[in-house]
Amino acid sequence: MGKFVIECPSCGRYAEASTGFFAKKKIDCACGYVINVKTDKLSSKVCPHCGNTVVFDQSKGEDAKCPVCHEKINTRESMAALSEFTCPSCSCKLSADKSAHTYSCPLCDTVINVQERIAKEDIKNQGLASVVKYEGGNDTFVWKHPIEDFNLGSQLIVHESQEAIFFRDGKALDLFGAGRYTLATQNIPLLENLYKLPTNTTEVFHSEVYFVNLTTQMGIKWGTDSKVRLFDPASGLHIEIGACGNFSLRVCDSRKLLVKLVGTASEFKQNEIMGDPYSIASVVGKFKALVMNKVKANIARIIKENNINILEIDEYIDVVSDKLRVAINEVLGEYGLVMPEFFVTSIMTPDDDPNFRRLKQQFADKALRVREEEIRKAEAEAAQGRKILEAQTEAQLKMVGAQGEAEALKIKAQAEAEAYKAQAFAEAEEMRAKGYTYQQETARMVGMEAMQNGITGNGSGGSGSALGDIAGLGVTLGAMGGVIGMTKDALNPIMQTSADIGSGVVASVGDTWNCACGKTNISSKFCPECGAAKPEAKAGWDCACGQKNITSKFCPECGAKKPEVPATWNCPECGKSGIETKFCPECGHKREG
Repeated sequence: MGKFVIECPSCGRYAEASTGFFAKKKIDCACGYVINVKTDKLSSKVCPHCGNTVVFDQSKGEDAKCPVCHEKINTRESMAALSEFTCPSCSCKLSADKSAHTYSCPLCDTVINVQERIAKEDIKNQGLASVVKYEGGNDTFVWKHPIEDFNLGSQLIVHESQEAIFFRDGKALDLFGAGRYTLATQNIPLLENLYKLPTNTTEVFHSEVYFVNLTTQMGIKWGTDSKVRLFDPASGLHIEIGACGNFSLRVCDSRKLLVKLVGTASEFKQNEIMGDPYSIASVVGKFKALVMNKVKANIARIIKENNINILEIDEYIDVVSDKLRVAINEVLGEYGLVMPEFFVTSIMTPDDDPNFRRLKQQFADKALRVREEEIRKAEAEAAQGRKILEAQTEAQLKMVGAQGEAEALKIKAQAEAEAYKAQAFAEAEEMRAKGYTYQQETARMVGMEAMQNGITGNGSGGSGSALGDIAGLGVTLGAMGGVIGMTKDALNPIMQTSADIGSGVVASVGDTWNCACGKTNISSKFCPECGAAKPEAKAGWDCACGQKNITSKFCPECGAKKPEVPATWNCPECGKSGIETKFCPECGHKREG
């Protein structure tokens, strides 16, 4: 069972009723009228919000709404907020919501300014206005106090972020900032100079007081009422776009705003900036044409001057917003207003426009071509890198190959030397095992050669025969000397016998040496006793003075210094050795280091 308030049709007082099967169907009012809940629940009432006389169902309780303005019409708060006043034309007693602005008298149809009428009646009941303060809403820029008659000594209260301006005959005079003031001739000098104010505090002076709200009003919405046609600089196509967003507004010059915009109006609210299409009463947007003109004219210019691609417009919304704010503020300043912030929140592109679809396709094709070009460039750079790497690798391989060949030649020479050395050791061991020396073996070979040439060495063949034998032996020994490195001077005595000649040859051929172990007259390269290698003979040098085979650093005859032996190098490319110049004479390779 739900309770609700029902109005007595006789006296207008309210009584409590309830719904439900066991609820009272009739209620006795204090005035003696019996309220029939079933029939009297439908009541005719003037809506305290819109001033229209409407019929509503009181049984819906606080959920009952006015069928015109859709505001709640039967709440306890609305009943408690009712104010009573009289019609200035017919003196009929009326009641309306305290926040109502206008009210039409049901008897004479006079449109009554509710706030002004209530204030005047309060002053009439209580005397002149003792306190003057702001009673408008938060969304109001300018609010005019309904009382226009004041006496000196009245209190003026101005809140923070407000200013109060006194007007007389349409002229803005004294201005008051935040604070509490007692109206006197000393703090309203402009009024005093223009009109001689009474000194008696009981006397009344006429003036209009406007309260100006200096706070920043935010979230004021805007949007283009038609498409903006522009030329896209990136594609060369004409397209149409739309834009919307919101901005904030603040009063920067109270006098200028009141003189140029408000005039004699009782208030100037936020919904009057751009208009309110959702309001029951049509509200004209005072700055709608201004904002639309500046947006349409400048958004196309901004896109063109900054060469902005319409497909990338979201990246430049902050730039577009700031430039539009500057353009609009150039005009708003003339009305005492400033726009601290202007936001473009959305750009509507024409997705169904063939030009726009063509633009998107062009942009996609261009991006694809750029990407393909980047891929081809990367592939070309990779191929070039591979060629460079292959060339460097091939050069390194060639260098390694040349070094390998030189190393192979070196190893081969070392192997041949080792083989020769091993053979010499074997021959020396064999001779020592047989009990004869290398000199004896050489003499034996010479003797065998002499015998094979028929040289006996005993002179039995006569002088001519002997001479012929000796000559033949000389020829033979000369040939042998050429083979084993002997000279003909070493084959000396042609007057000796073949045995003596052979001994002489052996003696001259056998360049003997003495070993450190005590073995003497060694003719082989290695000592047959201890196996030590034959010491290499020091190479002498010849001086310019004629001294030859000098082994010391200075000439013993003239004291000249031994000439420096030029440093030689071996070519790693072709294997040429003993090179003294900077470049190889065979392949032209430059000396390293």
